[in-house]
Amino acid sequence: MMPMRVLFMGTPEFAVPSLRALAALPECEMVGVVTRLDKPAGRGNALMPPPVKSAAQELGLPVWQPGSLRKASAQQLLADLAPDVIVVAAFGQILPPAVLALPPRGCLNVHASLLPKYRGASPITAAILHGDAETGNTIMLMNEGLDTGAIIAQEAVPIAPDDTTATLTAKLAAQGADLLARTLPQWVAGALTPIPQDETQATMTRLIRKEDGIIDWHLSATEIERRVRAYTPWPGTQTTWRGQPFKIIAAHVLSDADQPPLELAHDAVPGTVVTWGRGAAQRLAVVCGDRSALALDVVQLPGKRAAAAADVARGQMALIGAVLPS
Repeated sequence: MMPMRVLFMGTPEFAVPSLRALAALPECEMVGVVTRLDKPAGRGNALMPPPVKSAAQELGLPVWQPGSLRKASAQQLLADLAPDVIVVAAFGQILPPAVLALPPRGCLNVHASLLPKYRGASPITAAILHGDAETGNTIMLMNEGLDTGAIIAQEAVPIAPDDTTATLTAKLAAQGADLLARTLPQWVAGALTPIPQDETQATMTRLIRKEDGIIDWHLSATEIERRVRAYTPWPGTQTTWRGQPFKIIAAHVLSDADQPPLELAHDAVPGTVVTWGRGAAQRLAVVCGDRSALALDVVQLPGKRAAAAADVARGQMALIGAVLPS
């Protein structure tokens, strides 16, 4: 049996394990890698390659950065490569119909959710925001819709109570690569049947914006804690103190399990900074909506490095009793 000719499309770090998994498959002949254009980064705005480009070069694979795949020149490039199948993982660009129709075995996508749940741009963040107990990866046969193609394979992974978007992305990247490596040979051999998605269960996500990280203390502590984890590493969560950004790096919901439990004053409004614990173990918390409280674990004051909130409490006594804006 001839090796299958595989063209890979991906851009960020999430896609790198899938690329490496394909390159290691003896059944695959990697005809190349397509990725997005280099972008300026850092203080000097030097052009930085996408992680997939760096990984492909390390693997000795040819790399193309054609820009828009709607251009005739880009489509001709892909046609000349004559792939049997195109594999996509977080490429960041919608494939036009001409590209979708190109490979005989179709275009497969590694999507980091249990479709039809969380289609779109931010499935990992959405799973944390909604407090889901699990998420996973779906290998999907792409069509012209946004993550609407038939499901070829799917596998769940639990979400840990302390998972952030950063840690969960790393878990899903590894799991997605493993699922892809097990699925692709079966798909090309004709051993798998695509299953249409249940449109009645479909949900969409959107791009996360910088302003999403601004905390509304009228929300419950549970909701804010999820946002702290979901918006790590970007855009981060923050409030303001004395007119300057006050970043919340890590936090947890204060519960009866914390000793001694916090007793809120009846006039404590959402956003009020309070303390809990005794003596050297005294720590900071913030009153939230529904009379709940968020214990601050790691924070960052303006011009300072991230630090344990307990240390900040000892050095910034004026913070205690302040009301943070929503």
